[in-house]
Amino acid sequence: MPTLYTVIRRPVITEKGMTVKEVQNTLVFEVDLKATKTEVKQAVETLFKVKVNGVRTAIVEGKERRRGRYAGYRPDWKKAYVRLAEGQKMPEYLNSI
Repeated sequence: MPTLYTVIRRPVITEKGMTVKEVQNTLVFEVDLKATKTEVKQAVETLFKVKVNGVRTAIVEGKERRRGRYAGYRPDWKKAYVRLAEGQKMPEYLNSI
């Protein structure tokens, strides 16, 4: 079993991520490519001490990046949408912004 901080890499702090957080009571994280939905659920529940209602995952393909005539790809990464149960307090991980 991987540790909490290897399953959850970082929160996805984008405009869409903040809208989903406020409107749908859902947190968005970048997670490990090999992490399963149950591992993500357990990691969020123990890390933030909240009750998770459901987890949806998506693999985001890396974009092509060019530097002059040389081309390469950014690595693929996995995104997890974690929906909290009704009545759960939303954790604040954006205090420094």
